[in-house]
Amino acid sequence: MRLANYGQSYPLFIENPADTAYKLPRPDIVKRYFPRNGDVPSVSIEANFFRAQKPQNGIRFVVQGGSTAAGFPYGFGASIAGMLDPRLKQTFPNHYVETVNTSLAAVNSYTNLDMVDEIIEQQPDAVLIYMGHNEFLGILGVGSNYTAANSRSSTLLFLTLKNLRIFQLMQNIYHDVKHTDRDETSNSQQGHSNTFMAKVAKHKSIPFESDLYHAGLDQFSGNLDLILEKYRWANIPVFISTLTSNLLDQAPFSSAPMPENIRLSLEQLIESIKQGKQVQQRLLQVSKTVEESQNAFANFQLGRIFYSLNDAKNAKKHLLLAKDHDLLRFRAPEAINKIILAKALKYDAVIIDAQKRFELRSKHGIVGNNLMLEHLHPNVEGYFLLSDAFYQGIKNAKIFSEWQNVEPQQAWQQKLLLPAEEYFGFAKILQLKTDFPFVKNRTQLTLPAPQNWEQQLGLDLFEKKNDWLNMVQKSQQGYMNENNIQQLLKTQLIIADALPYNFEANNKAAELLETLGQKKRASTYHQRQKWALQN
Repeated sequence: MRLANYGQSYPLFIENPADTAYKLPRPDIVKRYFPRNGDVPSVSIEANFFRAQKPQNGIRFVVQGGSTAAGFPYGFGASIAGMLDPRLKQTFPNHYVETVNTSLAAVNSYTNLDMVDEIIEQQPDAVLIYMGHNEFLGILGVGSNYTAANSRSSTLLFLTLKNLRIFQLMQNIYHDVKHTDRDETSNSQQGHSNTFMAKVAKHKSIPFESDLYHAGLDQFSGNLDLILEKYRWANIPVFISTLTSNLLDQAPFSSAPMPENIRLSLEQLIESIKQGKQVQQRLLQVSKTVEESQNAFANFQLGRIFYSLNDAKNAKKHLLLAKDHDLLRFRAPEAINKIILAKALKYDAVIIDAQKRFELRSKHGIVGNNLMLEHLHPNVEGYFLLSDAFYQGIKNAKIFSEWQNVEPQQAWQQKLLLPAEEYFGFAKILQLKTDFPFVKNRTQLTLPAPQNWEQQLGLDLFEKKNDWLNMVQKSQQGYMNENNIQQLLKTQLIIADALPYNFEANNKAAELLETLGQKKRASTYHQRQKWALQN
């Protein structure tokens, strides 16, 4: 079958067609989990390059995870890899630093486990992991429409067999026979919704402590065992983060109906508070009743009441219960963080406590829209906070003898994310919120008019009137017209990183850095120039 060219291989890393001295993670890697002509989700890894042969002075970091690790909705510039890379380059000025992103939306521990052996082959000096939110409804998850098998053992077997051509043949035959009925059912159930979240949730109700709930936890626990064991066996340090999400401002997506007695009690509490009455004793009574009810909506509403009264302890308790009892599991329950902490201790991985970092930056230690865009994706400040948590964790681990510290304020000013990309991300989130599960019925997207030329470029990118590289080049021209040197530098560095094999792009980056007195920072781009000339 291979001789007849039947089937397909989907290696995680492929040669860069423009210059085979560089590799990149395969953008359409998700296809490896689906049959021919299957309903493949439109998710991909954003292009980012590294040397095919690791340089002698190279330090290589690889990031694994889902959409948050990948920087959704802004893109690579907001991702863990994108935020860390320029900072790590300055931290190790005598080395050629590469921060490789393999994260993409909708994947969970199965797909991350499937990538481990190929990542190890690339000789990373450390692996950074942020995953767990997609464990129930992500690709291959226990509650997903994109589940390959009905048990963990069967799914692991699928991961082993998927590259065999005979297996692909059987998979394709089965799909071709069954796809019509499945597609009709899916379309009927989802009302032709246009978002991935609308399509992925096969099980829209996974109650707390149910069999399916525990299957998701067991899946994550077992897969994380295998992931961390492989990296420990390969002697590769792992930095793995706890998860954070929007507790304060994201109501549960789905809940059992609120009991009438609880609904009335909450309404009476709110009215009494408005009238300035003392409600402390009554609050404690209602708190016990609501906690025992395990009702997500009731816990969320009571948590908000406690928050308004500055009772941080009880507010956090009920808001966490609201998340844990949310039947539609697009946010990881707290049990996932407990597993992460236990497995990190077991396999000597370094814990990055992003959850705590976000809480310290939030009023009453409760994360809301101050750092989140919706249920779990950070805003730009939140993404920087996440990357800084990893940076400080790498520093404190002291696994690298050389370390020239880059302070957070400097790193924030030098982040390689453009205002046009921020507007693009803003538009993506508004689009996301027009559909399931944020609204019952899909609504029309309405975007505010751009306030300047940068936002206009972001809108053009969102509406696909421009591609990403053209947007960066137009941004560069705009900053040149304004004589905005710092933004001009950012655009040139972004272009050089997007085209590491291009002599002219890297030459301009090096020259501009040296003109601005940043000679050490220019070393990366000079090294690329030499390689480009050799080719």
